[in-house]
This record gives sequence, C-alpha cells and structure tokens, in this order.
Amino acid sequence: MQQAEDFRQETRALQGLVGSLPPSAYEEPTQFKGWTILDVIRHLHFWNRMAHFQLSDPGGLVGHLKAMSTRGISMRAYEAEQLGHLTPSDLVAEWSAFAETAADLFATVDPKARLRWAGPDMSARSSITARLMETWAHGQEVHDHAGEVRKNEDWIGNIVTLGVNTFGWTYATRNELLPGTMPHLILTAPSGAIWTHGDPSETERIEGLAEEFCQVVTQTRNIADTKLKVTGAVATDWMSKAQCFAGAPNAPPAPGTRFTRKPANA
Repeated sequence: MQQAEDFRQETRALQGLVGSLPPSAYEEPTQFKGWTILDVIRHLHFWNRMAHFQLSDPGGLVGHLKAMSTRGISMRAYEAEQLGHLTPSDLVAEWSAFAETAADLFATVDPKARLRWAGPDMSARSSITARLMETWAHGQEVHDHAGEVRKNEDWIGNIVTLGVNTFGWTYATRNELLPGTMPHLILTAPSGAIWTHGDPSETERIEGLAEEFCQVVTQTRNIADTKLKVTGAVATDWMSKAQCFAGAPNAPPAPGTRFTRKPANA
C-alpha cells in the first residue's frame, strides 16, 4: 500500500527537521493554538499508536477511547498522561521508530480492510492516509516556527484526494446542506504535474499549487494567505471553511496568523 510508504517518508522528513532544532525550541509555543513542538510530537505518536492498535489490538484502541470518554479528560491531557514520562529526546526517538513500525504493518494489509476508530469504521487505506495528513498538517507549525520553508513531495497528492473526498464532510459536520457540486480543481503538484479533480467548469473552479490547497483543507492557512485562484460561490464558500479532518467543525486560522517565520539570523 503506497500510502504506508508515503506516511513513512513524510514522518522521516519531519523527524529530520525536528532533529535539527536545539532542544530549547521544543518547549516554545507555535502558531497553532500555542502547542509546543513536544505537544505536536506527543500527539502524532499517540495517534500513530492508536492506528497501529486498529490492526494489532482493537481492544486496546477501544480501551483508550473509552478512558478518554468516561473520565472526561481532554485529548491533550490524556496524551500527556500516556507519554509525558518520556524525555524530549526519548519522545522524538520513540515517535520516529514507532512510525516505521506502523508503516511496516499497514504496508502488509488489505487497503480495503475495515477498521474500528473513534468515529465511523474506516478502511486501512483511509487510516494510514489520515496519519500522513496529520503528520503533514502538524508538521506545518513546526516548519513555520523553525522558519523553514517546506519542500513538498508528490505524496501530498494523498492529502489532495482526502480534501476532495471530504467536500461533503465540511458541510455535514456543520449540519449544512451542500451548496452545490464540488468545484473543478486544477492543481500543480510539487513535481510540476497537473492534478485535476471534479467535473470541468469555468464558473466553479480552484486553481493553483497543490500544497496551498492542502494547507487550506487541513486548516494550516487561511485561503486569504494563499495564491489560489478561487472562482464561483460554491468554491468560495468551501475554501472559507474546508475541513478534511474528523471531529467537530473547526474554523480556519484568521488571515495572517499562520506563516513561516523569518529565522532569527536572517
């Protein structure tokens, strides 16, 4: 399953950046809700473990989900409870090594296998794609905080597809009716390839860099902070609140609040 390898490579890319930072940077708040880099790695590691449980220990997965629910403990507090005993260096090392284990496991399974999750059941392909998406999305705040312009690869095509597949979800999670048919997408991949999705349309379309579309649907950028060309009422409405991740409706960051900082020595 190619998505498992793509997840592995995205994790390695983020690990390379995290490993290059001074330990003092790990505790600094990022632009994402004040999360520190340690919060980010702890979050990614915990949910990578839960995804592994989908295949290796479904009962363990259910147990953790029930514990969070019945105890009324927040997700971040539970993650810290489970992993807070690890030193920063141990956390980063364990996250990096376990991601390899998870990628190895997912690479061996039927992509269509149905797996339990916090929400509706999902396919194995959807599960590991979600881990790729979260790694990429939360990796953005690390890049932004480090002042590092991200170099993307074509595996972000998985996130584009996830964004397309969750067009309806953006409205369903808000209890809103679909405003119309999904707009036509014409996106330029990191390699320069052109990716298209949806029926051709001159009146409802979104054009530009695939990485900027990914930033919008993962809510790491406001549409106003991208160069995407958005045409039509449906396209405009979707891009104002697109959400490719599960859970309650989230508003995108306000314009100008998420950006790649200039390095201190720049």
